[in-house]
Amino acid sequence: MRAQKRCGGRTARVEFVLPGGSASAGRARQLTRALLAEGCGRPSDRLHDAQLVVSELVSNATRAARGPCRLRLRLDAHEFTVEVHDDSPERPSLRPPSASAESGRGLALVHALSRHWCVVGDRRGGKTVRAVLALD
Repeated sequence: MRAQKRCGGRTARVEFVLPGGSASAGRARQLTRALLAEGCGRPSDRLHDAQLVVSELVSNATRAARGPCRLRLRLDAHEFTVEVHDDSPERPSLRPPSASAESGRGLALVHALSRHWCVVGDRRGGKTVRAVLALD
């Protein structure tokens, strides 16, 4: 874990390497709660949205990747930024809603809750999915 915290309206950044597997999403939610609620005293009105976005992105990464994923969280006075990197070249895409589908709604939630989100590929074949949530 790397951390740089400057709260009180400034910037807080943390980075974690999470192992592959289903437990990583739960751990990511805990880390998000700690940064937003405890670490910087942010109001909890966006806490659940932030935890949901983080959980969806980490879940997608652990399903797609062949190993661990990297979670980066950045908090400033107006935005909460989530970045999840994994080594899979498979890029997630927003699917049309389907009443009969048993999965595939995660990115629709990320899209609905985020100010914006994007996927950035890297030279080694992996990718980073970034989502930015407004806090004001």
